[in-house]
Amino acid sequence: MSTASAFITVRGINVDVVYKDIKNLHIGVYPPLGRVRVAAPARLDDEQVRLAVIQRLPWIKRQRDQLRNAARQSEREMTTGESHYVWGVRRRLKVVERPGRAHLEVEGERLVLYVPSDTSSEKRRQLLDAWYREQLRHAVLPLVSRWESKLDVSVPSWTIRRMKTKWGSCNRESRHLWFNVELAKKHPDCLEYIVVHEMTHYFERNHGEGFARLMDTHLPDWRARRDELNRSPLADEEWGRSSE
Repeated sequence: MSTASAFITVRGINVDVVYKDIKNLHIGVYPPLGRVRVAAPARLDDEQVRLAVIQRLPWIKRQRDQLRNAARQSEREMTTGESHYVWGVRRRLKVVERPGRAHLEVEGERLVLYVPSDTSSEKRRQLLDAWYREQLRHAVLPLVSRWESKLDVSVPSWTIRRMKTKWGSCNRESRHLWFNVELAKKHPDCLEYIVVHEMTHYFERNHGEGFARLMDTHLPDWRARRDELNRSPLADEEWGRSSE
């Protein structure tokens, strides 16, 4: 089956369009962020797809609202036996209570948290968050440097922050980039995709055809990386069943 792809923006909503040898048009809204994907017959053009999406906008917005308002999964209690992802690898947490400096380390297949015995669950979560930020900071720095050379651009500044609905963001005026701390839980390929994605916004503001062409040129497998990233939640993971 032959396919072609495109990006369109409909009233502020980015839509990923895949043209296929099919009879009918299908619209899907996918977790965790409410990404909109259209599978369209090859005989249609972008304007016809745009009109079809406009007709379904009330339904699309309801689906996106339901996804974004879904109950967040419970916070981790930060006790021995819980699991946490580190760069896409699921690791069991081991808590070692002892006097001295609180810190985290990866030891074999485990993530080990060393804390004084009176450390609260909230403080343990803060320690983990700070550790994730440090892991991400060390990973982002060489990626930004590498892609500055490849794209022949300069990134004046970037920040790590916790974001509820985005993996990254770009301010085209100040050229400042933001990266979601949750990326430290995902596979490194996903982080590189976000770095390239946000830097590409220096050239293209919206996710249109020009943006897709640049991404195709510089990171040909970006769609696979994006799909892998968007299959995983932004919230705390629930470990009672298999995940990702």
